[in-house]
Formats: sequence, structure tokens, C-alpha cells
Amino acid sequence: MALRNDSLDTALLLMEILKRIPRQRRITAADLQKQLAAHGYDRNIRTIQRHLDTLSTAFGLERDERSKPFGYCWREQAPALSLPSLTAQEALLLQLAHGHLQALLPPRLLRSMEPYFEQAGRNLDASAHSGDAQARSARQWLRKVRVVPTSQPLLPPKIDAEVFEEVTTALQDNRWLQVQYRNATQQERDACVMPLGLVQQGTSLYLVCRFEGYHNERNLALHRMAAAQAQLRSFSYPDDFDLARYEADGRFGYGDGERIRLRFCIDKQAGLHLTEARLSEDQRVQEHAEHYTIKATVVDSAMLTWWLRGFGEDVWNVRRKAVQQTPKTPAAASYPAI
Repeated sequence: MALRNDSLDTALLLMEILKRIPRQRRITAADLQKQLAAHGYDRNIRTIQRHLDTLSTAFGLERDERSKPFGYCWREQAPALSLPSLTAQEALLLQLAHGHLQALLPPRLLRSMEPYFEQAGRNLDASAHSGDAQARSARQWLRKVRVVPTSQPLLPPKIDAEVFEEVTTALQDNRWLQVQYRNATQQERDACVMPLGLVQQGTSLYLVCRFEGYHNERNLALHRMAAAQAQLRSFSYPDDFDLARYEADGRFGYGDGERIRLRFCIDKQAGLHLTEARLSEDQRVQEHAEHYTIKATVVDSAMLTWWLRGFGEDVWNVRRKAVQQTPKTPAAASYPAI
């Protein structure tokens, strides 16, 4: 019985060690010893090192021997541990997340997560083929849901893989970024920018940033970057910037954050969807025989103008009225030329 208890204790210890091996950095045997001791596994350093050597062979752990103490981490493409606690619903969630987050996750994080995504797929396949009704239902769900565009579908512009890697690295680590950028008129320039956020609009990805020496935010399309390099210099992320507020102010609709009280008339057939999907929380709809009168507080922007013009003669009597005094956008001269 003692042998059985010792074997179980060793197995549990090995599982605890594996749980603490990181994927994106290295951990030493001494660090593991401290973590394990805090959880009731008091072992000497030689025992931990011996277990690490065994696990490295069995699970493909990577040991960095360039300097002592040696560091351990999971290999980049090492398979994830198959845990029975991963239910069919959890595996389905991972599969859906993989499909929708690929463009927004830093490549190094996405690579570290690939084994888990693959394991989720294998779990769904294995469970579905074994007759698990929940797994079969979850697997079918992937074929029953789609996200579709609201306008003419476009293929995403090509983004250089190295550029994306450098941009996301600088963004994740709060490091300055040197970019070679080509603007809409095909003029190229080099600049050093402070990366603040990554935004997907339609099929395109944009870096929200501040040019060095300026305090205004700019949006740079990643597909227009010919080169990018994360610098060693770091910066403190500005407290006065909030990406959610930046987007809500209409910065991706070519606006400057000015809110207006919008009023317009729209043909009933063309405007029915506005009674279902509102322009704002305070939207009011007045119904007439053949049209609606819509009133709503929105951010004024070029995108709003394009949207209204898209209805053609089905929209008329468009009126805009400023509802508050907001700081005006600084003169163009205060922006770097791009």
C-alpha cells in the first residue's frame, strides 16, 4: 500500500510540475521548487531537476542550457495535455474563439494556444464518434453558425507576417515601434510611433498610435506597412487614452467625437430596420402613413453622411444640431504628415 501511495504522490507531483511549465517564458527548477512548496510539495532541488529531465523527454519540454540555472518551457508546437474536464461545450467555445480571434491575437500568443485549439477539435471529433450526444451536437453547431458581412464582401488585404509580429509585440510590451508606412497616395515615410491599440474594421486591421513628439492619435493600416520593428525603448501607457472611448467617439467613422442630435425622415420600407436596430439608446421614432421620422443622438462623422446618402431619395429633411460643446480637433498642422 505504501508503494501505491508513493506512486500516486509522485504522479500528482509530476502533474503539478507540468501545470507550472510556461509556454512563453522559462522557469527554473528553483522557482518550481518554491511554487510546489507553497502547495504542500516539499522536495529538494535535485528531485525537481530529476523530474524535469524525465518530463522533458516524455512531453517535449525545452531546456535552455545557455546559462545556469537552466530554464524550462513548453516547446512552441508541443501538444496540449488532454484533460477530461474539457467538456464538449468548452471545446466548442475554443473552436469558435479560434475562428474569430486569429486576427487580433499576437502571433506568439496564438502559436502558444494552437495546441489547445487542436486538442479541442480532437476532443469534439473523438467524443462525437464515440456516440456522445452533447459532443455530436456541439460539433454540428460549428456548421450551423456564420458571421456574415453587412456590405459587399471583400477579401482581407495582405499583411506581412513579420510586420504583424513586430506590431503586436510592441503593442503587447508597451515598446516604441519603428514603421515604414505607405499612405493612400502611395508616398512612403519612416516614423517612430507609440502603439496604443489594434482595431479590426471590416477586413482591415488598424494600429491606433501616437507619432513620437505628438499627442494626437492616428490610425495606420497594417497592410500599408512595408516594414516594422519593435524598439527596445519602452513607454508608460498613457492614462488619458481609452480605446473604447476612442472608437465610441467615431474615430473610425472619420469623425472627431462631436455628438449631434440627428433628425431625418425615411421611407417606411427602407427604415423598418431602424425600428428594430436603433441608432442610439435615446432614439425616438414617429410613425406616419408612409414614412418614419427618426431622432437620435449620434456622433457626427463622414461615415454617418455616407450611410444617409446610401438611402438616396428614401431619406429627406436631414437635420443636425450640436448637443454639446466639445474640444475641437487640433489644426492639421499639429498632426504628423503621413
